[in-house]
Amino acid sequence: MDDYRACAGAVLFNNDGLVWVGERIDAPGAWQLPQGGIDAGETPEAAALRELREETGTDHVAVLAEAPGWLRYDLPADLRSKVWRGRYRGQKQKWFAFRYLGTDDGINIETEKPEFRAWRWVSLGEVPGLVIAFKRPVYEELVSAFAAYARPQ
Repeated sequence: MDDYRACAGAVLFNNDGLVWVGERIDAPGAWQLPQGGIDAGETPEAAALRELREETGTDHVAVLAEAPGWLRYDLPADLRSKVWRGRYRGQKQKWFAFRYLGTDDGINIETEKPEFRAWRWVSLGEVPGLVIAFKRPVYEELVSAFAAYARPQ
């Protein structure tokens, strides 16, 4: 058994080069990018698109890039027994950059199983400062991996 839960994530850029972030329902003040577990038989890219659709209400996107390799984070010790029933020490994540092809009114966070209470567009460089501290190193790597897409189209 792997100690890390396999996950896929989406960095969604608009035409202004800004990135979509959502404020978590279960952690007010904590923002993150769409992400979630990879289902059995699902490719990481398909999982990233599914998570994007489930969390933002849209998959009207174009694939831009895939971050190299798997990025990992460890959960803090006090959360390990509470999250995912204590099965994993953290997550290994495969990240993809997407260009949003719609307009703001095409995004709907009031989905079947909502995860976010609010959303907004921010600069890519702002994202690491908005997320919970133990995820910050992964998000800093995303800034480097996807910097080329953080400009107006």
